[in-house]
Order: sequence, then structure tokens, then C-alpha cells
Amino acid sequence: MKIYATQVGPIMTNCYLLCDEEAKVCALIDPGDEPERLEQMVARSGCELQMILLTHGHFDHCSGVRGLLAHHPDVPVYIHRLDTVDPGVRNDLKFPRLDDHNQRYYAEGDTVNVGGITLTVWATPGHSRGSVCLITDGVIFSGDTLFRGSCGRTDFPDGSYPDILQSLGRLGRLAGNYRVLPGHEEQSELDFERRFNPYLKRGLTL
Repeated sequence: MKIYATQVGPIMTNCYLLCDEEAKVCALIDPGDEPERLEQMVARSGCELQMILLTHGHFDHCSGVRGLLAHHPDVPVYIHRLDTVDPGVRNDLKFPRLDDHNQRYYAEGDTVNVGGITLTVWATPGHSRGSVCLITDGVIFSGDTLFRGSCGRTDFPDGSYPDILQSLGRLGRLAGNYRVLPGHEEQSELDFERRFNPYLKRGLTL
């Protein structure tokens, strides 16, 4: 398993390329902008893009999707159904549904496979109703749920501070010291968050 990271767009969203180098396949997680640059990253990896995975529907995490589909018209795009809206509806806080050829949904407990890598979907509402974390061996792609020392904002429509505390507490109870790859800013480790993140520590008391 190899993970490449880059920041895209005006809000400096972290986009991750998850590769199974043996199977020569990969997935893009949260392609928030600059699809041409992300396409170059995929090409440099030597892996075939198998899917696009979204942690939630805010524009800064998904604005690059349609540009990538111009290069990869058959690639499925996964998101939680609660973070989508009907095509043609303008809402920067939800992802406009694609046609059935590309659109896929995942929910709590689902798994997706990138070659031999299995990602488990955890529903982690709070930043948005449909926020998810994607968890694999030793790694959490936490979207805007968990940041280093902090968490995602909850003052948007569909945000909920009580919900994000519950989600953070659930992550904090994971056994082991996972690598945390968030949607913004620098990466972290779960042991660090359990010691120093006031929001996660509060969630652990609930």
C-alpha cells in the first residue's frame, strides 16, 4: 500500500491517492479541485484509477470529480447518500448526483476494495450529515471529522456539534495507534489525538 498526498484548491484540501502497487490500481480520496494536476499524479503512480471516494459533499472535497471523469468516464464515485442533491440543484455543501453510470453510495459498515486494500466505511456525522471516515490497516482517512488537535466546524446547515463529539469519541475508542490523514492541514496519529485533542477527549466521555 502506498499513499500519495497533495493539497488542492483555494482552501488547501488534502487529496490522497491510495495505491495497491502490486495490483497496479488506485483510488483518489477527496479530489477537491485541480483535476488536471490530479490526473498527472495518477499517471505518475503507474496505477489505473479504479474509483473516487468522497468523505463528504462539500465543494472543496469534490470539485475535481467531473474533470477527472472526463479522463476516466467509467470510474465509480462513492459518497454517503445524505451528502448529495439532485442534479441541477446548486448547493456548495452537497455533491450534485452523477448519472447512474458513475454514482455509487456507501454507508456505515460497507467496505470498498482497492485491489487488495479493504477500506471500511464509518459514518461520522457532525461536520455534515453524510460525513464518513475510511479506515484500513493502520490508517484513517478522516475527512473534516478529525483534524490534528481539532475537528471540523459544525456551524454549516446539517452540521451538529453533539454529533461530531459522538463521532470523535467513536474514533478515539479504536484500538491501536492509527495514522490520521485529515481533509486539511497536517497528518497526525490517533494516540496524539487521544492525549491532546480537546474535542476527541470530550467525545470519549460521552
